Amino acid sequence: MKIISIKVVFLFFLTYNLFAQELPPIIKFETEDYQAGNQNWMISQNNQEFMYVANHMGLLEYDGASWKLYDSPNETIIRSVKVVGSRVYTGCYMEFGYWEKTKDGRLVYTSLSDTIKDRVLDDEQIWNIINYRDWIIFQSLDQLFIYDVTNGSFTVHSPKGGLTKVFNIGASVYYQTMGRGIYEIVNGNDVLVSDNEVVKETKVVNLLKSDKGLVVHTQLSGLFYLKEGELVPFEVQIPPNNIYNSIQLSNGDYALGTVSDGVYIIEPSGKIKLHINQENGLTNNTVLSLFEDIDHNLWVGLDNGVNCINLGSKVESYEDDSGMLGTIYASVLHQDKLYLGTNQGLFYKPYDENIPFKLISNTKGQVWSLFVYNNQLFCGHDSGTFLVDDTTATRIFSESGTWKFETITEKPDILLQGNYAGISVLKNVNGTWQLRNWIEGFNYSTRYLEKLDNTLYVSHEYKGVFKVEVNDSITKALKVEMLEEPKKGKNISITKYQNQIWFASKEGVYSLASNEGRFKQNQTLSDIMLNDGYTSGKLIVDKQNRLWFFTKNHINYFTHSKFDNSLVHQAIPIPYTLANTMWGYENISFIEANKYLIGSVNGYYLIDPEEKPSDTYRVYLDGIQNYKLNDTVRFLNLQDVAKLNYKQNNVMFSYTIPQYLKYANAEYQYILEGFNTVWSEYSLETQATFKNLPPGDYVFKVRGKVGDRNTENVEVYQFTILKPWFATNTAIIIYLVILLIAGFVINMLYKNYYEKQRLKLIEENQREIEIHQLEASQQLMKTKTEMLEKDIESKNRELAASTLNLIKKNEVLASIKSDLKKLDSTQNVKSVISTINANINEEDTWNLFSEAFNNADKDFLKKIKDIHPSLTPNDLRLCAYLRLNLTSKEIAPLLNISVRSVEIKRYRLRKKMDLAHEQGLIEYILSI
Repeated sequence: MKIISIKVVFLFFLTYNLFAQELPPIIKFETEDYQAGNQNWMISQNNQEFMYVANHMGLLEYDGASWKLYDSPNETIIRSVKVVGSRVYTGCYMEFGYWEKTKDGRLVYTSLSDTIKDRVLDDEQIWNIINYRDWIIFQSLDQLFIYDVTNGSFTVHSPKGGLTKVFNIGASVYYQTMGRGIYEIVNGNDVLVSDNEVVKETKVVNLLKSDKGLVVHTQLSGLFYLKEGELVPFEVQIPPNNIYNSIQLSNGDYALGTVSDGVYIIEPSGKIKLHINQENGLTNNTVLSLFEDIDHNLWVGLDNGVNCINLGSKVESYEDDSGMLGTIYASVLHQDKLYLGTNQGLFYKPYDENIPFKLISNTKGQVWSLFVYNNQLFCGHDSGTFLVDDTTATRIFSESGTWKFETITEKPDILLQGNYAGISVLKNVNGTWQLRNWIEGFNYSTRYLEKLDNTLYVSHEYKGVFKVEVNDSITKALKVEMLEEPKKGKNISITKYQNQIWFASKEGVYSLASNEGRFKQNQTLSDIMLNDGYTSGKLIVDKQNRLWFFTKNHINYFTHSKFDNSLVHQAIPIPYTLANTMWGYENISFIEANKYLIGSVNGYYLIDPEEKPSDTYRVYLDGIQNYKLNDTVRFLNLQDVAKLNYKQNNVMFSYTIPQYLKYANAEYQYILEGFNTVWSEYSLETQATFKNLPPGDYVFKVRGKVGDRNTENVEVYQFTILKPWFATNTAIIIYLVILLIAGFVINMLYKNYYEKQRLKLIEENQREIEIHQLEASQQLMKTKTEMLEKDIESKNRELAASTLNLIKKNEVLASIKSDLKKLDSTQNVKSVISTINANINEEDTWNLFSEAFNNADKDFLKKIKDIHPSLTPNDLRLCAYLRLNLTSKEIAPLLNISVRSVEIKRYRLRKKMDLAHEQGLIEYILSI
């Protein structure tokens, strides 16, 4: 019994959570988003389309980009808000008044209740505010405070028995008093409209005008028509006992907010059009307030949060907040049933019925694909292949997980399957599909598979693109080739479109040039995919022969031109962040005319690709902050041209486009003329900061776009950063005067200086002349010295030459002497020998040489004798010959000794002079 109960509860829970109702997109704002209290009592909007919410902690302002909280004037709960003109009227505990924007864009409060404090009752709260012609009416549960805007006066109306709520319908003002009925205020008097027991005993939440009279929305008794004091039931299909508030929408429908069951949208006939609660979209089931904005969005103030329902959007969404449906990977409309393949299994429901999705038995697990062939539905599943018949799924293949199916035109009874372990072939045998064979020779995972003639093309994100040639019977791979181009990569895919193979990756989009047998990049499609922000290379072809892919800012599709073979591009401005699809597993399927289903990670949404947005948008400067480093921030006047101190050269601009569509992003582009010359890239950022700006004139411009629609205006703000005081015009004039005076003084000083310099220069010139004369005489002396040195050198050369001549003469005489000695020793010969001996007397030769040498080289022999007293005359003679740079061979005849003896004498001379080993004898002698 316990098990049965659990199953019943589970099935009820599953049914309740998967109630399949496609809804308008809903934007959810929770307390963490707007940083204020949870309860939101009333909502209004100004002519700039900014939203204002009476919140538990104060007044909330939302500009489409950011929330601002203004504390209530007396730190109590703001219960009511109403925008009239440029004023935002609010009411709270024993306090009411209005807020106005100052020139810097911030709201400032002015109290009205302070002027009539004596008329405000103790513990009184303002629960509602309406405007009627030139009057603003603040309503508590006891009184109406009627404020005349034209003269600022007050009238206080205190109905007998108090009042629950005040209503403004056309030119009339009504209110309800519990126990008494509904009254109209006419010329300041209370006129009874109805005292029916229903309106006496049940709280009326709204009075609305219709062709059948007033429509009365009660909290506990339902809806009625009121005409000529009679109440007629208004048949509706919702529980009558939980309506807390209501409004009539611009299209005539009614929006009813309940205490515990969310929002109902009903047609004037009473038929339920939409029911939105916490289970299918709302943040909370308790609706405290409702408001329709200029763009027909329904704002819902909840007991915990604020929601914005895009009632005017052509996008319909289904969100599975419970997580029981899971991420959708495939969808198909087949035989009037909508099938969804998810990571939880295969679900279905009748397409035109708002009933729960149901899980088809035996399909729990990951579904990869859904494929209709010959009016049969195939399901590619992690555990194989299922054939789906209505609500029953039969497994027809279980040997591997199945990614994809591919048909063979010439063989209608054959289906190819891309599996985890390769490619398999299904065959229809007598109406039953069964495995025929695996394609032998190819066992790679085949997520994407396309056939062209007898060739299969398979894309594998870790391998690249395979070209597989198979035999005619499709049993064997004859040739497997892994193509070098295009490259492998994450989230690549391959598909067949218009009988042509297409491939996409982060490098771009390629098509197979069949005549060349290779892939060639398609520049047009590649530019669209890459320039708009690459997210995935998943290519999808739908039943309507459209080629789809997703980029960062758009959902793109292509159709063939009706006039040629070119591709026509269309883009739906839904960014990837809002599409909420699974990267690499994006999926879109044709459902019916002008309706496509896109699967997301928590449900799906339906779009009309032909629908184009018609809204116009404006961008506003929301605030300008100015500051100097490490100092207090101040807000600038948004209307005037600001002149900023040169130290306050940091400026931050805040801007916004008030738009409240869930599937659209507002993007902004700005330029600061005077600082840069090109517009920034489009960005989601709603602020631009400029730091350390130099002095000068600047013009800040900002524009934006929502989707593909540009704002109709460019917001402009001019400001000037002043020069420092020492760079102002006055300072420059003072500087010029100072410069003139300084110039005059400097001129006088320079005159005195230059006179002194002139005299000094004359003196220096005279000194320089004397120096030049002295230098000239020195130069003359130097010249003479050089001449003398040249003479000495010449004499040295002559002396050397003479010495050499003596050497030659002595050698000749010695030779003659030797020859004579060989002759007979006659008296004549002896006489000649004596004459020769007399002419080669070495002592005489040395004396002659010594005298000539001393004349040529002043006192050399004396100097060297003084330095080295131990030198003998022969040593001095050797020094003189070495001074003349004579060789040992040349010196030997002069000393009448052998060359060997000269070398010995030189060695002994070195020792006497005590020369170092590395010091040369001749270099030393020449240096003296």
